[in-house]
Amino acid sequence: MTRLSVEMLAADAPEAITSAGHAQLGIAVLAGIAVIVLLITKFKLHAFLSLTIGSLALGAFAGAPLDKVITSFSAGLGSTVAGVGVLIALGAILGKMLADSGGADQIVDTILERASGRTMPWAMVLIASVIGLPLFFEVGVVLLIPVVLMVAKRGNYSLMRIGIPALAGLSVMHGLVPPHPGPLVAIDAVGANLGVTLALGVLIAIPTVVIAGPLFSKYAARWVDVPAPERMIPQRPSEELEKRPGFGPTLATILLPVVLMLAKALVDIVVDDPENSVQRVFDVVGSPLIALLAAILVGIFTLGVPAGFSRERISSLVEKSLAPIAGILLIVGAGGGFKQTLIDTGVGQMILDISEDWSIPALLLAWLIAVAIRLATGSATVATVSAAGLVAPLAADMSTTHAALLVLAIGAGSLFFSHVNDAGFWLVKEYFGLNVGQTIKTWSIMETIISVVAGALVLLLSLII
Repeated sequence: MTRLSVEMLAADAPEAITSAGHAQLGIAVLAGIAVIVLLITKFKLHAFLSLTIGSLALGAFAGAPLDKVITSFSAGLGSTVAGVGVLIALGAILGKMLADSGGADQIVDTILERASGRTMPWAMVLIASVIGLPLFFEVGVVLLIPVVLMVAKRGNYSLMRIGIPALAGLSVMHGLVPPHPGPLVAIDAVGANLGVTLALGVLIAIPTVVIAGPLFSKYAARWVDVPAPERMIPQRPSEELEKRPGFGPTLATILLPVVLMLAKALVDIVVDDPENSVQRVFDVVGSPLIALLAAILVGIFTLGVPAGFSRERISSLVEKSLAPIAGILLIVGAGGGFKQTLIDTGVGQMILDISEDWSIPALLLAWLIAVAIRLATGSATVATVSAAGLVAPLAADMSTTHAALLVLAIGAGSLFFSHVNDAGFWLVKEYFGLNVGQTIKTWSIMETIISVVAGALVLLLSLII
């Protein structure tokens, strides 16, 4: 598709944007993002509609013909859904199978049996990190909150001492580790290698979750000392089951796609020969589509069958898992459309020029942009897809590892200071029975610690590798 430029919208080849073009594009970007923010926060419009309208507003303010803007938005939406839509669907199926079969509860109970006293916060962060690999953040919260509340109540622990590590584990996985939607969209937008991003994401996630989870929870428990609200302890999924899968097979099923994708990345680095038969095999089995599909097929026998699920129950489970992600797919797709509109109007090139003129490191710029959009919209996903579209041109001359770090910088920034415009803020507040001030002192600060620590580790790694 021919890039739309402020001065050369009808030209066959884009030309460099002048300073006047920069000014108009800057205003267009601010106006487009302002429209999205107002629609989401003030008028409570769904993020899909807000991103769609914001993309049209961006094109209009940039002086682009609206028919070309519509073409750009549609192309971006289609390519994004084609690139990550199937992966999000497969991840939702695997997560639903894990929850409904009682596999998640089996992992939780097994780890908790071996933990007590001082080790309990570390057990909670381990549980949340493992469970959080295939689950969306909101699903993970709903799944783990009953466990957090029951452990806090029965063991007479501070609710924050147990809850913060669990939330940190889920949040870090959500922002930094594919196959979660945010990292997948950013990987697709900047053309990063998924296996390398996964490996570096896990490397950064471990110290980040330790600092924001068990270590910070000591202070959070002092600042906010509240009991577990009994009214919020819901029934666990496995309580309705006569039997559930074993710990080993469940853990192996969860980790299977991660192992396959990491194996592909390792083979790509070691062999580095596209014609090599071993590398070609791993390119197939380690692709996200095949890795997640393999986990689902294995899960039918390691999760579904041990739980006593019939073929009809498994089919129904798959169907029910897909309905809740329709909104996520539309938001991600519209984010891709917004990204493409940013690129085709020349905003990407403008960001590239600014980063060169101001000598701002690309990774820091990506983090700052994601932080700004996160604070404005409250959505980590919207922040990720929008920031990825803005900084995508910066990845053109980057190495494989630095492109992966660019993705992680965006992911880290997208988690910064969750507050009243974030659905996750209210989810945590209600489940834990907190007031707004207490939620800010615990959840919001925890999210900020994750963002800052992960961002700092990204910058540190960029100096080493």
